Amino acid sequence: MHARAASWLAWSSWAISVALTALSLLLLALILQYPNVHVFDWWVGNATVVIDATVGAIVASRRPENPVGWLLCLSGVAVSASSFASQYAIYVLLARPGSLPAGEALAWIAAWLLPIIIGTPLFYLLLFPTGRLPGRRWGWLAWLIVAFVLMGVISSAFAPGAYLGSLGPIRNPLGIEGFTNIYKAVLYTMGPLLQAAVAFSLFVRLRGAVGVERQQIKWIAYAAAVFAIGIAFNVINLATEAPRWFEWTGTAYFTVAGTTIPISIGIAILRYRLFDIDVIINRTLVYGSLTVMLVALYFGGIVVLQRVFVVLTGQKSTLAVVASTLVIAALFDPLRRRFQAFIDRLFYRRKYDAAKTLAAFSARLREEPDLDALSDDVVGVARRTVQPEHVSLWLRPDPGPEYRSAALRQFGNVE
Repeated sequence: MHARAASWLAWSSWAISVALTALSLLLLALILQYPNVHVFDWWVGNATVVIDATVGAIVASRRPENPVGWLLCLSGVAVSASSFASQYAIYVLLARPGSLPAGEALAWIAAWLLPIIIGTPLFYLLLFPTGRLPGRRWGWLAWLIVAFVLMGVISSAFAPGAYLGSLGPIRNPLGIEGFTNIYKAVLYTMGPLLQAAVAFSLFVRLRGAVGVERQQIKWIAYAAAVFAIGIAFNVINLATEAPRWFEWTGTAYFTVAGTTIPISIGIAILRYRLFDIDVIINRTLVYGSLTVMLVALYFGGIVVLQRVFVVLTGQKSTLAVVASTLVIAALFDPLRRRFQAFIDRLFYRRKYDAAKTLAAFSARLREEPDLDALSDDVVGVARRTVQPEHVSLWLRPDPGPEYRSAALRQFGNVE
């Protein structure tokens, strides 16, 4: 495809996604004015789809030969179209019946777009980062994802009865009696297996990757880990009666985490600050562990000190909060240094050992006057830090007094 045509097509898909997202939010605002109407309040999806569409347009316009960018564009259009169709159908069929035409048609479209929304990320993660499968033996997984999507589209398009989820009580206008919707059963069984297979394909790529490709896969692995924490928040919210603040925190985190995968794909494929991922992972491990530790110490300190105050004075005191805050402030920097050293030893052992070796060599360099001993030290340091197959040291011989006299005549005797 010609570069100009690719750019036009990519940014046209972005414009469609943004326009549909804006219309979806407008319809949602109108629907919220009507009490007792089913609400598809998926503003999180509306917010994050703009990121998908933007990254997809940038990648597709700059790397049109890589299908990952085009699949991101497709994902953005599919999510925004599904959201708009759902909001439109709810507004026309439930909030203000008959106010606008084609409500049932939009409800039908929203129903069969869901399998495409689920299957597209699986496909672009399978092709990431090169735009090709990890190997010929992975062709079966690509075809299985295609079959999963097609089966879902057909099953959702013609299943009878009421829609569930986004469309509430609205019934399928093209439902065929006796046609069984097996997609939901397949989704909950086959979906996790496909996700696990795609994740394993990325692991296989990572093991065999070197250089740039290895850094690219690190970006997506980091984003997947961040997103997995967001899923854990949602599971906790659904499985327990979590406090309201925890629920809002989980929702906010999940919203931000949902943008990390497309952003990491864009960084990886466009190779913008590609090698910063090691620093980001290191800082995340350090400050993530530090945050968990400090939060645990803070709340634990408050609980313990409040019990002490109750025993001593018979009532709780705000001094427990003040004391815990002061302890956390005092412990922050020492704990940060200890976590940094521990993580460097655990995950970055080679770099950690190299830094220690170079620091020790620098100290010896200031104190060792023997040239032969220094030569042995230089060879030893190079062998331990760089680990080459062969190492040797060449020292320039003494040029002699005649060369030094000529140099002095040419450059002058500078004190």
